[in-house]
Amino acid sequence: MSRESAKYDVLVVGGTGVDTVVRVDSLPVPLADSVQVGPIEEWPGHTGANVALGTRALGLEVGLIDCIGDDWTGSRVRELLARGDVDFAPLLSSAGTRRAVNLVDANGRRMSFYDARDPADLRMPRDFYLPRLRRTRHVHLSVMNFARFLFDDIEALGIPVSTDLHDWDGLAEHHREFALRSDLVFLSSAGAGDNTPALMREILREGRADTVVATAGAEGSYLLTRDGGPTPHHIPAAAPHAPVVDTNGAGDAYVSGFLYGRLTGRDVRECGRFGALAGAHACTAPVATDPITRKSLLAADQIA
Repeated sequence: MSRESAKYDVLVVGGTGVDTVVRVDSLPVPLADSVQVGPIEEWPGHTGANVALGTRALGLEVGLIDCIGDDWTGSRVRELLARGDVDFAPLLSSAGTRRAVNLVDANGRRMSFYDARDPADLRMPRDFYLPRLRRTRHVHLSVMNFARFLFDDIEALGIPVSTDLHDWDGLAEHHREFALRSDLVFLSSAGAGDNTPALMREILREGRADTVVATAGAEGSYLLTRDGGPTPHHIPAAAPHAPVVDTNGAGDAYVSGFLYGRLTGRDVRECGRFGALAGAHACTAPVATDPITRKSLLAADQIA
């Protein structure tokens, strides 16, 4: 069967680009005209690519569609996804390929400066994405503006959809439609802080989600389901098998592990455990460049 007619377990929409990684001693950086740092590196990836590569490494059939530029950065994205055996179908955008600059400190913490270069009127044609939607079991939408315009067709086809709101504070309107129209919602507690449990309950109360997951770094993650009561269930963080290099892509790896569990019929707590193990593994390589395999994930789950 050709990849043009193959079925997907996951179709990822949006979220590719290239990171410039600058390693600094500490965050925030000192206010100075010049700060000497180590070698500055370029890494293709971003959230959508990381989720696609992570779920593919776990043995799922994965497609990815996005708008990128006919530029050097776009070629890096294409090469990365080809190496990872992700079926990538790009549309060319005159705005070029997205970029980000990530400052990473000695403890692996990061501060990201994201290049939101897509024009507000950027859209994917329906005759481009509909055939791919019809071939997938699950859709994962990155919070790109153009991705929101796929919701009506996803719902009409009855396909489950997930999204990652990252550090949404519950206030920014850009994220709200993604939060309320997705079946599975991921977010980081970094944005809402102490208000995270209330925000999780709000998403379940006002939206269509059956499960909301909040990641909290070294504190682990929290799961809240529609039928599981008002208090989020805590999933402890997993211990990395090697020293932490940086946390870039750890949240995306968590999403990949969780989706693998969900799509292979695990219960929600085991999905969270898979997410924690995948996220911890991602921290041991720069910019999530070594996604955990299914064999390693299952072995780590037996040891833990």
